[in-house]
Amino acid sequence: MSLYDLKPNEKGRIKDIKGDERLSKRLSALGFIEGTEVEVKMMAPLGDPILVNVRGFNIAIRKNDAKNIFLKEAK
Repeated sequence: MSLYDLKPNEKGRIKDIKGDERLSKRLSALGFIEGTEVEVKMMAPLGDPILVNVRGFNIAIRKNDAKNIFLKEAK
């Protein structure tokens, strides 16, 4: 499951970030690190961008980037 699959107000924990090294470094600098809890706050009407809460900060990311952030399975 990826971050893009979450609906508004749903949470998940980051398992892995796929994609090129540049994307991984940029997302890591924003706080998207393995084990971090993320919550989707809202999505734009066409699904792009997505407002995500990470470590207490709201960050808007593109849906293509959200599709590369994989979450741990819910228990």
